[in-house]
This record gives sequence, C-alpha cells and structure tokens, in this order.
Amino acid sequence: MTRIIRCYRSKVRSSWLLLLLALAFLAAGCGSPEKEPNYGGPDTGPAYGDLFIDASIGDASTLLPPLASDAASHAIASLVYNGLVKYDGNLNLVGDLAKSWEVSPDGLTITFHLRRGVKWQDGAPFTAKDVLFTYRVMVDPKTPTAYSGDYLQVKKAEAPDDYTFRVTYPQPFAPALGSWALAILPRHLLEGQDITKSPLARDPIGTGPYKFQEWRAGEKIVLAYNPDYFEGRVYLNGYVYLIKPDLATMFLELKAGNIDRMGLEPLQYVRQTDYPKFNRMYNKYRYMPFSYIYLGYNLEDARFQDRRVRQALTLAINKKEIIEGVLLGLGKEATGPYKPGTWYYNPNVPKFSYDPARAKALLAEAGWQPGPDGILAKDGKPFEFTILTNQGNTLRQRTAEIIQRRLRDVGIRVKVRTVEWATFINEFINKGHFEAVLLGWNTGLDPDQYDIWSSTKTKPGELNFIHYKNPEVDKLLEEGRHTFDKEKRRQAYFRLQEILAEDQPYTFLFVPDALPAISKRFHGIKPAPAGIDYNFTKWYVPKGEQKYTLSPY
Repeated sequence: MTRIIRCYRSKVRSSWLLLLLALAFLAAGCGSPEKEPNYGGPDTGPAYGDLFIDASIGDASTLLPPLASDAASHAIASLVYNGLVKYDGNLNLVGDLAKSWEVSPDGLTITFHLRRGVKWQDGAPFTAKDVLFTYRVMVDPKTPTAYSGDYLQVKKAEAPDDYTFRVTYPQPFAPALGSWALAILPRHLLEGQDITKSPLARDPIGTGPYKFQEWRAGEKIVLAYNPDYFEGRVYLNGYVYLIKPDLATMFLELKAGNIDRMGLEPLQYVRQTDYPKFNRMYNKYRYMPFSYIYLGYNLEDARFQDRRVRQALTLAINKKEIIEGVLLGLGKEATGPYKPGTWYYNPNVPKFSYDPARAKALLAEAGWQPGPDGILAKDGKPFEFTILTNQGNTLRQRTAEIIQRRLRDVGIRVKVRTVEWATFINEFINKGHFEAVLLGWNTGLDPDQYDIWSSTKTKPGELNFIHYKNPEVDKLLEEGRHTFDKEKRRQAYFRLQEILAEDQPYTFLFVPDALPAISKRFHGIKPAPAGIDYNFTKWYVPKGEQKYTLSPY
C-alpha cells in the first residue's frame, strides 16, 4: 500500500512541476524577444525557489548505481541517494549518512555511527539494515556490477543495532573508508528481488536532497526537492536534466538563456562567448578535472597484441597538435591514468612523443610492410581498423579525425564511426564489439584503479573492457590497495604508470580543462580542488533573480 501511495503522489507532484516548467519555457518566448535578465547583482542572501536546468549529450542508462557505469547515470543518482561518507571541496572525507566513525588501531575495522531520523523518500526509516543489505548486493555474484571489488575485500560486515554498521577487513585496505561513499539502497524495496528487474532503475527512491519525478528517455529527467532531507531542504525547488545529443543545439539553448549550465568547448569558451550579453548572463569557470581522454585498443584483436604496434600507434599521434588544434591549449598531455599534480602522479614515465619515423620502424619490426598503395600489410591483410566514439562530442570526433590523418601518414587506414551514447555503451563497449575506442574516464579521488586495470575485471559490463592483462600490474594494484603507508602506495602507483606507459594499452591523449558556464543567478558556487559540483546542494538564487516558479497551487 505504501508503494502505491508513493507512486500516486509522485505523479501528482510531477504534473504541477512539469506544467509550470512548460509555462516557464513558453514565457521565455520559444525564441521570441525577451527582456534581458539582470543577474549578478548584490547578493541578498540564500532563498528558496527556482529550478536548475542542466543539459548533457547523453541520457542515463539506469538510476540504480550498482548497475551504472556511465557519468550521466551517476550524476542523477548522486542527487537521489547518499553514501555513508562523501568528499568535501578539499578532497577530505566527511560524514554523509554516517555522522561519525572510528577506525581500529590496526586499521582493519571501521565502525560507522549512523544519523538518526533519516527517512527514505517513501517515508520508511533508514537504518543500518539498509547498509548491510547494500553490502550484500555488492558482493552477490548475481549482481552485474563493475564495482564489487572493493566490497569483496571485506571479511565481515554487521549491523549490531539500527544505527551502527561495522566492517572488518582481513588485511589493510587503503581505499576502505572512501569506498563507503557508495549509494546506499533501500532494503525494504529491493530485498528478495532481482535487482536487474527492479522498477527502481527507472523510478528510484533514495534518502538524498532530490526526489525523482519523471524520466522521458532521450528527452529529460526531472527531480524535485526532498522536503524531508536530513540536512534540511535544499534551496532549489528542482533539478531538470535535459538530453541534447547535439552540442550545437545545446549551445544555442545556452545563449538563449534556456539552460543554466553547459560544459563549453574550447572555441566556445575562448571566442564564441566573449561578448557583453553572455558575460552578463553567465559565469565561466576553468579547472583541471579528475579525468582524461584516451584511445583504447581491443587487446583481444591480434593486431593490437604486439606492444610494439601499440607504441607505434602512440608515436604516430601528435598529442600537442590535438591540444593546440582541438583544445586551443586548454588542457594538458596525458601520459597515464592520473591527474597531473596529485601525490600519486608520476611525471617521469617513458614518453612516446610524436615520432612517425620511429613508429614506422617499430611497425616494420612487428612485421608490417608497406603495400603498393602505401598501406601496411601483414600476412596479406592490410592494417586498417575503425575508431569508435560517441555521437554529439565534437571534441572527440575532431580528435579522431586528426588521429586518422596521422595514422595514414605511417601507412594505417582508419575509419571513424560515431554511435548514439546508450547504444555505444550497451551494445559496443559492454559487449566488447569494437576495434579501438576514443573515450574518457572520470577517475576517482583515490589512486586505486583496480576495476579498470585488473585482469580479473574483464567480464561483459566490467571496466577493463579492452582485456588488458599484466601480472606485474595485478601485483602492483594489490600492493597499492593493501597498505596504509602513503609512500609505499606512491611507489606502487609510480611503477604502475611506468608499465602502462611501456605497454600502451591505451594511447593516453590529454586531460581537457573543465570549462563550464553557469547562469549568474546561481550563488554559493565555490571552486575548490574537487571542482564546483561538490556543494551543489548549497547553491541558491536570491529572490530578486529567480526565474522559474514552483508551487503546488
């Protein structure tokens, strides 16, 4: 009965939210002349109200976090669910559903003390039983999750009472505390069910600051504020995530003032937004994110199994040309999977800088010889392959085109294919149906990358989808995660980066600067080492600058 009532209320609230959204967009004129807004005036202080209209090229795949491996799904789910802990702006772990915790002197046991009075968004009480249930879901072999590795490290998990959760590890596990930032799931709605068939994938119920309202596939996802959020209701009345597969269309919507945030391309950031009206409407930010772009090779494909070939491919690609021509200098060359400047980043790995002559020599060593048309061949087969990337990301497409030209210079014929995001992930990446992919990773704040590089994480849907296997890398990953000694961890990850640089399972291309533009009417944004989204629940719009009205009347 509770479940039926909750769905009914959700539909009622969704109706007035969507009606007022439609009226607000109609009021904006659908392209008709509009009085220019006056944003960025004196801050009259936090106020409740308004909506945040976000946009992205990719739709979510599922709103059950254990099943999601794409950024869009996790971005939405992070507003609906909570973990036991979270990172603040300075990359420190602070309490979320856990108000405090203790770590035993040997570092092997963490005891979390949970907040009291927290409710799930259907009114049911949150307890330690939910945390224990979430742990069991993560280690259940029937759960098709890419993230089980951290939780399989646990020797014992227990909930001695409703507000205490305790985990014990058999050996040191450095990422242990941070791993409990995972989204906690509602036991009362999922226990005894097949999680892959749960309606919560499309209609989630969490403990977070926003409640799910509606998901129109390929169009938008709508959230409304949670009046019972344990930290107090957020200032904004709602969050709307619009799916705009074409970046040019999204940019037009931004310039018209119809969306509140967009990650700009370098040309847009440097030139196309440098005019008075845009500067009156939006603030632009620039920072180095925890992410990188790479060209990954399917190592099940015999052509890419020779390390000399992979090294040659990297030598044939001019990364500086891409950074200057595509990013307009707004990014840094990547030499491995870690963000430059972090304590675990190794600046002294072997470099494979642009050197087409050396690339040709390595390819010749590997048995590839030029044919009559200049294309390399081996055993009568030409060296040609397809780079797969996602639609809507013009930076990746232009990068692929530059790579295509440079590889042609050394005798390799490359095709570039773009695929709609959901199909790209579900039908090609997860199933290993690709030769090479141009893609990016948003990396975690802890250097542990077991899920991406371990030879045990190559099953369909897992993150080592290129099937990279190196016994020394496996050993280093274990060493890095099973010590609390920061210097020993650093040494393990430095050596890891050296091996990856030699093996070149990816051509690590670049770390692009994050270049978001956000409407000036939003206050409370505080750039920090973690970026700008870490305190989204504190953003607000002063009364005099609010644009959208949200009311049940």
